[in-house]
Parts: sequence; C-alpha cells; structure tokens
Amino acid sequence: MTHEIAPPSTASTVIECDVTPPERLRRFFTGERFRVEYDVDVSDVPPAISVIPALAQVCPVAWANGADVSVQVVDARFLNALEEVRDALIEMYPAFMEGGEIHAEEVVDTRRERDPASFEDEGLLFSGGVDSVASYVRTRDADPTLVSVQGWVIGDDQDERWENVRGQIARFADEHGVEDRYVRSNMLSFLDTRMLQAHYQRYVDGAWYSSVGHGLGLLGLTAPLAYTLGLGTVHMAATHTEGFTEPWGSHPKIDNRVRWGHTECNHDGYELSRQEKIELIAAYVRSEDVDLTLRTCTESDAGANCNECEKCYRTMSGLLLAGLDPNDFGYETSPETFDAIRSGFERGAFTMGADERFMWRDVQDHIDLDRTFPVAGATEFFRWLSASDVDSLAADSNPPVHQDVLQAVARNLPYPVYAALAPVYEKGASKASGN
Repeated sequence: MTHEIAPPSTASTVIECDVTPPERLRRFFTGERFRVEYDVDVSDVPPAISVIPALAQVCPVAWANGADVSVQVVDARFLNALEEVRDALIEMYPAFMEGGEIHAEEVVDTRRERDPASFEDEGLLFSGGVDSVASYVRTRDADPTLVSVQGWVIGDDQDERWENVRGQIARFADEHGVEDRYVRSNMLSFLDTRMLQAHYQRYVDGAWYSSVGHGLGLLGLTAPLAYTLGLGTVHMAATHTEGFTEPWGSHPKIDNRVRWGHTECNHDGYELSRQEKIELIAAYVRSEDVDLTLRTCTESDAGANCNECEKCYRTMSGLLLAGLDPNDFGYETSPETFDAIRSGFERGAFTMGADERFMWRDVQDHIDLDRTFPVAGATEFFRWLSASDVDSLAADSNPPVHQDVLQAVARNLPYPVYAALAPVYEKGASKASGN
C-alpha cells in the first residue's frame, strides 16, 4: 500500500505534483493536484528539494495508516528527517500512528551543489500573532526573513482576507527593517481535512493539521524558498511549553529534526509560556519604543482581530496582565469586554480543548490583583477568573452535535456515498444551527 508522488513540475514561482494514494486511502485526499506558490522564482531548485513540500503533507497521512510513500528523488537529509519525525509521531500517537517507509529511486546530498557559506541567513515562519512576534523579538539580531503561509488559517482561496493580513505583515517587516516573503499552498484543500477529522478526532485534541501535521507541513513548504534565499535556519515559534503534555503537531521532537540540504529548522521559544512571551513583547515595546499590532484572531474575515472570540479575549487578558492596553495593539477592549468574556465562559460559548485550557491556566498563574490595569473593570474580571476552575468552565464547551454525528457517519459510510452526502448534510446542519 503506497502513495506515489510524481516528480514535481516547476514553472517560475509555482511547484506542482500529482499524488496517487492507494485505493483504500483515497478518502483522505480530494483529488486536487498538490500546488505551492512562492513570491520568488524557484525554477532553479533541484527536484530533490522541490518534492519536499508535497512529502511533508502526505507522509503523516500515510503513517497514520501504515502506508509507504514513493518518490523518484529526495534530499538525503530530509529523508533522514522524515524517518525521525515518523518515529516521534508514533511515540506521540501510539493509538493510530502505524508508520511506513519512504521509497526513493534516488537519494541526493544537495549540500554538494551549493557552498555552505551561502546559507548564512535565517527565516521565521510568521503570522503576526503572539508566538511569532515573540520569536521575532528573540531572533531580531539576525534580521530574519519573515515567511508567511496562505493555506492554513486563511484558505488558499480567501484572497481578500489574505491581502489584508499580508498588508499587516508587510508593514511589520517594513517598520522593523526585515524582508518578508509569502507562500501559498492548497495543502488543506489537497487533503480531505473533513475526512481526516472524522477519523482521527477521537485521538487528537484539535484539528488534524494542528495536532499532527503542521510542524512538518509548514516547515516543508519553506524548503524551496530556503534553498533559493540561502536560509540556513528556519525558525518555527513554539505554541506550548513542556508543561503541555498533550501531543501536538509542532513540537521540539518534530521541528528540530526537520532539515534538508544546508538548512536546519528550530522550534523556538519552547521554554516560554504564552504569557511569558507577551511579557517579552511588552519589554521589547517599552525598551525600543515601538508601536506593534498583534494579529491573533482566526475568526475574522477582515483579516483583523474580531474582538469577540476566545483567542481575542485570551490575548486581551494577557496584554492587560503585562501592563499593556490592548487598544494599542489591535484590539477593542472596554469595560463591557469583561462581561462578555465571563458570560462566554459561563454559557459554554467557547470551544475549549486541552490547548485552550492550558493557556487560560497560564493567564491565571500571572494574575496580580495589586496592580493597576489600563482598562476599567479589569480588576473585577481578574478577581473572578483567579477564583474560577477553568476545567469546570470548559466542561460545558462542546462542538455542535451535528459535527459529532457527521464524523460518525464519515467513519462508517463507503467513501463514494459519504462524498456525495457530506456537503448536503453540512449545508442543512449549518442552517439548523443558524450559522
């Protein structure tokens, strides 16, 4: 049982390749041709490197099903990295990760093709959120190239929303005197993420890509760009610390093992909690006297923060605890905001997995009721939060019932039947829920 990845074709800024999954695993792929686009010419990238983006998306799906993957050619160091990442994922997810082999007709040491001295620059995967901004602060002496990806949080077909985000990132890069580069891929429409979620939600805390695929997947997308720009290190900001014991798709055991050619990858900031990262950003803002906008929201279609989702509320709370006014950092925070946060918790309006509960406990750990906050009502809110049990509040937060039903249906229906019925069912469920 083998996934076959055809040799990639490159036309200026675009790399494409066909992926043929084994019949039994066809349900996890939509049938789209894999595609990744850069804002620089990557036509000189050797096939052993240009195949990496596709391999990085396909392999975790194959390993979850005990399947092999075959390619014509691959970089030698990346092949070794895949084997190490595979073993790490098996260790993380023994309930469903089975493993598999990578079969390559040719294994190439691409380090022989370029002078290592030409890979002295650094890159940083950058979204403009707390984690990546903190990593910029930590690595700013190296003037890292900011690399932003369209296709994960913002879909590869959401161009208007992406242009808003891209504008914010470009302004950040310009204000801080660093280069910004952009990657666009259909990795999440090439994979059938709905079907992956249906099969593996039982085993993971979040979505498939967050819980399993995004460390290897996002870093792999940067390989042709890193080869072209001469990036010897690509940093990926950590989401958690070692205190978070749930498996996650981006982790030192994964990210620090990803490598190709002369490029190493680095899982940055694992020793800092999210609140400690906000404190780091606060110290940077004060010492350098810079204006900064954070973009953490995944709900807003406008590319800005929506100011009413769990993540926006969590970030506002963190900024206040660091002595900052969220209104100065891209948020709209007023006394009414704290009533909305408390009401959201008490009504079970927020979807709260282990990840979110971990973050809110971190906020609780940093509450200091003796300090003065820049927004009225904050002290009363933090007094309530400090006395609350986050796990109990989260227990009432569940995904919609129709989502559980759809996932059960997906696991048990023959794929052709499910593929025909799922869009109809989801449309009806959306109407029923008022979305």
